[in-house]
Amino acid sequence: MRVLLVILLLVTLPARAEEVIAGLSQNRVSLTVNFEGSEILIYGAVRRDGPLPEGSELGVIVAVEGPPMPAIIWRKARRAGIWVNTESQVVRAAPSFYAVASTAPLHQILSPDADLTHRISTRLAIFEARSAPDARDPAAFTEALIRIREDEGLYQSRDGAVDLQRDTLFSTRITLPKNIVEGRYAARIFLLRDGDVIDEYETVIDVQKAVLERWLFNLAYQQPALYGLLALALAVFFGWGASAVFRLIRS
Repeated sequence: MRVLLVILLLVTLPARAEEVIAGLSQNRVSLTVNFEGSEILIYGAVRRDGPLPEGSELGVIVAVEGPPMPAIIWRKARRAGIWVNTESQVVRAAPSFYAVASTAPLHQILSPDADLTHRISTRLAIFEARSAPDARDPAAFTEALIRIREDEGLYQSRDGAVDLQRDTLFSTRITLPKNIVEGRYAARIFLLRDGDVIDEYETVIDVQKAVLERWLFNLAYQQPALYGLLALALAVFFGWGASAVFRLIRS
C-alpha cells in the first residue's frame, strides 16, 4: 500500500521543474575615500528537468537589498509663515539600499499574494511602524521615504532591465551609488510563472570600508581627541611641506 502511494505521488509531481542558477561579477565591494559607486553584473540560467513549459510566460526578478535601518519621516506644514515639522512616523526597518530589476513591470509578472509572501516590491520591503494613533494617511510617509531615497539613488525600480534570452539565460546590472553604507547586501533572484514564484536563489554581497578608511572611521568615533590631534598634525606637516616646496622653487 505504501509503495502504491509513493508511486501515485511521484506521478502527480510536476515533471517540468525549473531551477535558477545565478552568479555575480563580484561579491565584495570596498568603500575607499574616492569610491564613486560600483556596478555589479548579475547573471544566470534556468535549469530544467524537461522541455520548456508551454502556455505561460517566464519572468525573472532580481532584488538587491542593503542592511535594514530604522528611520523617522517628518511632515512639514506652514505655521505663522514658517515651515515646521508637524507629524512624524517611525519606520521600524527600511532597507538602506533597495534595487529591483525585472523582465517586465512587476504588476504584470508578480501576483499580490506572491509579493506579500516574498516582500519583493519596494513598498513591501519596508517594515513601517505607525508612531501616533491619530496620524493622518500613514502610507504617505512611507511613499515620501521612497521618493527621497529614489532621488538619492538608494532605491531603484527598473522594469524591463533583466535581459532574458530564449527563456534560459538572463542578466542585469545593478548600480551601487557612492552613498551606500557598509554591511551585507542580500541579492535575490526569483523565477516566476503565472504570477507565482517557482524558484528562488539568494547570495550575499559584502560591502566593507577599506582597511585605512575603517581605521580612521573607528578612530574618529572611538577616540575623537586622538583623531583631532592626528588631523592637526597632518595639517601642520602638509602645510610645512608645501611652504618648503615653494621656498625651494623660488630659490
